[in-house]
Amino acid sequence: MSFKSHDNANDISIFDAYSMLPKRINDPIHGLMEFDDWTLSFIDTPHFQRLRNIKQLGTTYYVFPGASHNRFEHCLGTAYLANTLVKRIQVTQPNYKVEKDLECVTLAALCHDLGHGPFSHTFDNTFIPKARKGFKWRHEDASLMMFDHLWENHCKDTIDLDTDDVKFIKSLITGNVCSGRSRYLFDIVANNTNSIDVDKFDYLNRDCYYLGMKSVFDFSRLMRFSRVIDDQIAYYFKESYSIYELFHTRYSLYKKVYYHRVGKAIEYMLCDAMAEADPILEISKAVDDPEKYLKLDDTILNQIEFSTDPRLEKSRKLIKRIRTRDLYRFVDEYIIPLKLKDHLTETKVNAREIIAHQSDNDKLGENDVIVDRIKLNYAKKNENPVDCVKFYNQYEIDKAFYLDKSQVSYLVPEQYEETIIRIFTRDDSKRKAVQESFRKLLNVYDSDNDDPNSSGSVGYTLPKEFSSPPKKRPKYRAKA
Repeated sequence: MSFKSHDNANDISIFDAYSMLPKRINDPIHGLMEFDDWTLSFIDTPHFQRLRNIKQLGTTYYVFPGASHNRFEHCLGTAYLANTLVKRIQVTQPNYKVEKDLECVTLAALCHDLGHGPFSHTFDNTFIPKARKGFKWRHEDASLMMFDHLWENHCKDTIDLDTDDVKFIKSLITGNVCSGRSRYLFDIVANNTNSIDVDKFDYLNRDCYYLGMKSVFDFSRLMRFSRVIDDQIAYYFKESYSIYELFHTRYSLYKKVYYHRVGKAIEYMLCDAMAEADPILEISKAVDDPEKYLKLDDTILNQIEFSTDPRLEKSRKLIKRIRTRDLYRFVDEYIIPLKLKDHLTETKVNAREIIAHQSDNDKLGENDVIVDRIKLNYAKKNENPVDCVKFYNQYEIDKAFYLDKSQVSYLVPEQYEETIIRIFTRDDSKRKAVQESFRKLLNVYDSDNDDPNSSGSVGYTLPKEFSSPPKKRPKYRAKA
């Protein structure tokens, strides 16, 4: 909200003066965050408020009860950090002081996750590929769609942004560098060069906080020791190991939390439930229509669960199984060694190939087996992202250079990506049969092992006489 015009500054009312103060929001990660009126114009819309009903970590909340935070607060935190970083650069390096840059970067950070669907990445990574096979779509595509819809319906007539500004904001959301603006601005929200951005600064620390985990990565130091050199953000060279800690923290969270086996089992159950309901509710078609997408969030689960439509019976049963913890079962996992990376492809390890190795009486069908293929890395696939980071020292603060990892530590990783095949079953009674079949298939390619059942993880090996334990736990009676 802007000041009203007055001939005499003393005539400004207390209400007018108070209304011009930035909006303050108390956040457990960043403390008091301030937002100007042009930011509030975006926040106070149905498009942004929708993010209150989308869990930041999706189905992880069903495993870690503390992870109850939503995309709403993450986007606020990301916008606050983006605004803080740009202001700091503009103060310390006045040549980069452009007011519109500050506004555009802040709004891009605020709106970068507008396109997330129900249960965050569960929707775009698992459900959409299942419901609309061959359809190329990412949540960033929906973020652009929802930003356009928000802009046209709520902010176009009230915010001083022109067509080029809007295009610039959308480029910042996707990370695709466009001409006509300072290059360094594209390093702030979605950094496609080295993946160091305020989005990670917020979600790594926010997720650790709500998960009850300690984070050794300190984003505030990186922001404090950053400066623009050659129109890119560079960092003080002594922060190089902190950057490795950033990427290791990200890897650890993916390894231990984001891809937690129980969370993934629930994710597949939710996707099956939504896929069964899709022909009736047309959930997957909402990605084509911003009006329909505006109504799509985590409450879709309740919509299915409480429906009396007989056509949704299969979906309701799956949701009931989630409520009663009768979950799909994790069976096995295999970390693919480098020598087999090009051999164990999706065409060679899939449900059809696994059941082809079953024993005579196993009675396995393709629907009994789920193959989950995940890639864990340092955010740049099999590359070291720090190789793309520019540094400076205290003697020549405007001269950038790259650091070889040997100049940082000999204990940093040699390999930056691993591929893991994980197997789940929809039928717990077939867990043993699925594991044996999977390991027989692996043995075809891993000829160094003589035992056909030793290719999987030793920790997950089921006993020879294994049978699924009963769901209910035995009653406990306290001694008198």
